[in-house]
Amino acid sequence: MAEPATEVLFYHLERLPLERVLPSLLERTLERGWRAVVQSGSEERLEALDLALWTYAEGSFLPHGTRKDGFVEEQPIYLTTGPEAPNGARVRFFVEGAEAADLGALVRAVFLFDGSDVDATATARAQWQSAKAAGHTVTYWRQTAEGRWEKKA
Repeated sequence: MAEPATEVLFYHLERLPLERVLPSLLERTLERGWRAVVQSGSEERLEALDLALWTYAEGSFLPHGTRKDGFVEEQPIYLTTGPEAPNGARVRFFVEGAEAADLGALVRAVFLFDGSDVDATATARAQWQSAKAAGHTVTYWRQTAEGRWEKKA
């Protein structure tokens, strides 16, 4: 029996930066009882996201860690620059041009890209085409002037 297609979501960031959008998406992921991996295209961005997830809102807490923190199997949210998922996550967030390999083992793949960055937009388009060609369910989300996410495709 074939595995169901992975749900692949593309978030076009225009009004808010990644550090403001990612925490709310991760909160919703944890609320569903899912574990997540956040894969960044660079170590520098990974370190900035690690800090942002600790400080994004007063009184909020997103349990997460990196390989440096240890206990990687126990992390509800694991941050990395590589393809590994030691916490058993079936939801993966791709940021800063992180390369996506086989999405088939995931329940959900989420690509967040900066719409003002020409290279990031081109990378997102290529990832979209690849996910569609692989038969995954692909949606595109854009932020409205009011700050809500609206499904555009």
